[in-house]
Amino acid sequence: MKNEYYKYLCVSEEDANWGLYVLYVGYTSVAAHAQYPQEYYPSHHYFTWKSGRILDEYQILYITRGEGYFESDSHKQKVTAGTIIILFPGEKHRYIPDPDIGWDEYWIGIRGSIIDNHVQHKFFNRENPCINIGVNEKVVDLFNLIIDKTRGKNKEDQPMMSGVALHLLGILYYMVKQKSQENEQKDLIMNQARDLFSSNISKDFSPKMAAEQLKIGYSLFRKLFKNYTGLSPGQYFIQVKIEKAKNLLEDQSLSIKEIAYDLKFDSCFYFSKLFKQKTGMSPTIYRKRAAC
Repeated sequence: MKNEYYKYLCVSEEDANWGLYVLYVGYTSVAAHAQYPQEYYPSHHYFTWKSGRILDEYQILYITRGEGYFESDSHKQKVTAGTIIILFPGEKHRYIPDPDIGWDEYWIGIRGSIIDNHVQHKFFNRENPCINIGVNEKVVDLFNLIIDKTRGKNKEDQPMMSGVALHLLGILYYMVKQKSQENEQKDLIMNQARDLFSSNISKDFSPKMAAEQLKIGYSLFRKLFKNYTGLSPGQYFIQVKIEKAKNLLEDQSLSIKEIAYDLKFDSCFYFSKLFKQKTGMSPTIYRKRAAC
């Protein structure tokens, strides 16, 4: 495909009554340091990062290479390759590729009662307009199929294009739902893992034992846990023990050696070393300050 293509379509009353129709479609490969957007945009769609833009229709924008930035009245984030951005009518927005990298983008403008109904029932919403689906060959093929249909002159292609657009929406919603279910499953696993660490704080317990009880491979468990909490399971378990140690140190009847033993540290020396690393002070000094 060439580095750019776009087509704005005529829509008949019959097309509009179909329930979903395509207004325009296009593709652009934006090189590093290239002007963006290009000057060929019609006046009612042209915008700059400074001015932003408000559309009367929905637009689905798919970034397949590079990265950049997106902002709307309801959301803003950095955009990476594989991200779908849904633009909503009446919502001011702006987006731009990173000037040092550029990006490749597909876009399609749609309107109709079908997409209105999807939004009304929260299948898609303004607060979460960016969906990272990765660079998906099937989705790219759908954009290219619509582009191919616009190259002809047959007006009967509009129902075909709207059918492809509806298929695209179906795939997006499926991926949104799948991602939500995956996140719920991750939340469940991580909450169970943290409960295991808290309930086994005074036992001979390890992250590998947690993974076994959760019936998940340790390498995957470690990766998920670190992505979720920012700490490896082992570091998290140590942190939980340190927090428990802080509470125990307030009890003057317990020796530091006893606390180290109760929390299953290898030695009192190792416990004191870790405690100072995590809190900036030794257990003895922490206890004295807590008693003040």
